[in-house]
Amino acid sequence: MQPSVRASEQRERMPEILSVRDVGFSYGGKRILHGVNLSVGTGDFLTIEGPSGSGKSTLLKLIASLLTPTVGIIEFDGRDMRSYPRPEYRRQVSYCFQQPTLFGTSVRDCLTFPFAIRNQRFDEDRARRSLSMMCLPEAMLDSRITQLSGGERQRIAVARNLLFTPRILLLDEVTTGLDATTKHVIHDLIARYNKRDGVTVLAVTHDETEIEAAEHLLTLDGEGMHTQR
Repeated sequence: MQPSVRASEQRERMPEILSVRDVGFSYGGKRILHGVNLSVGTGDFLTIEGPSGSGKSTLLKLIASLLTPTVGIIEFDGRDMRSYPRPEYRRQVSYCFQQPTLFGTSVRDCLTFPFAIRNQRFDEDRARRSLSMMCLPEAMLDSRITQLSGGERQRIAVARNLLFTPRILLLDEVTTGLDATTKHVIHDLIARYNKRDGVTVLAVTHDETEIEAAEHLLTLDGEGMHTQR
């Protein structure tokens, strides 16, 4: 059994938004996670680190409802996540992949998607502001995806996830392989959403600078889990 982890234990406790209780996941007869217990308060920023194969991305995908736990329960806002219709849940718990997946042929197509799944008309001004927040030119809205650099693709993917502010943002190594300037832009924007809007963030990383700067740190080592602070 792995020990419980409370991401908010070092400051005044905020209302719990996420609870992972005795969760395990196996695939192809291999146990990837077992006995995971995690409690996260609203507005927390939890950094998750550990070696490859320790289950970091799997944990995020379970929380994102992209995978289903083999055992255990994940609760969001006091309710079993399985009781939410998946579209409703994923509008509130947003997952950003390490390798950005951009829909359509243009940036406009990609940023239209969050509006389409909400049956809302595309708001071009809002989309252009999202590009500006990522330090990208507004004119990029009509650029073809094939013309974008890796850093531009990742910034657009993050902007898409934040067009409608989620309650929980899950980041799966989104700064891996990016230059220092792009990392700074992404870090700054995520921090603003976390501090200003109270968005709860769970971020997987291998970046030593991000790990050193972590407010709350969860380490997965493949055998157990523990917090260092």
